Amino acid sequence: MQRWKLTIEYKGTDYCGWQRQEDGVSTVQLAIEDSIDKFCQQRLTLHVAGRTDAGVHARGQVAHFDLDYGNRALDGYDLSKALNAHLRPQPISIIRAEPVTPDFHARFSACNKLYHYRIINRASFLGLDRDLAWHFKKPLDVKAMHEAAQILVGHHDFSTFRDSQCQAKSPERTLDRLDVIALDYDSCGGREIRIEAEARSFLHHQMRNMTGALALVGEGKWTKKTLKEALEERTRTSGGPTAPAEGLYLMRVDY
Repeated sequence: MQRWKLTIEYKGTDYCGWQRQEDGVSTVQLAIEDSIDKFCQQRLTLHVAGRTDAGVHARGQVAHFDLDYGNRALDGYDLSKALNAHLRPQPISIIRAEPVTPDFHARFSACNKLYHYRIINRASFLGLDRDLAWHFKKPLDVKAMHEAAQILVGHHDFSTFRDSQCQAKSPERTLDRLDVIALDYDSCGGREIRIEAEARSFLHHQMRNMTGALALVGEGKWTKKTLKEALEERTRTSGGPTAPAEGLYLMRVDY
């Protein structure tokens, strides 16, 4: 029995999130488990670093599974190649497959996660990045957003930015980094505003809810003080809107 670690990239637009569901709807987990079944005729369960919601994307999702392949030789290159052959033409790619020790766990062994949220800030609608970023027409003050974001860095009760259906036992988390940067997006003044967050773990919808609040700051509707007061109130109704799923990416999981 060999435990395998998979690093996975996917476009989440057409999937009902990562987690396999009882009604058999299309999910990323189901698609990959189907590909494993087609490869080795074994119905196995994937364990993931972090479940993503419907419409959320990943460039560096991590999952593991245990495979009994008998005495036949199998390396990471051949495994990833075989799984990708069965995944095509779906927008899911196994970037890497590697053998790991039996005590490795995709979720519980993780020590850090990096998320990016992409906002395309311009008046014209999106042609290439539709469903891959939040299109925001009104100008946003990136400097104000970044300065306000630093209020959220550190150890806090994040109840204000926690989904009401979140199943985590505690609303407390330690946010190690939250940066807001602007990049040139097109030749006509359009900008990509990227929000980068790092922490060991996140609450359900935490990243999207923080992004929604920071967008209010960027519009000038909220100030740093407003954001601080919202955090301290510890109620979701104080936290502003939830940013759309399509702008969120799980970029990396560290072990």
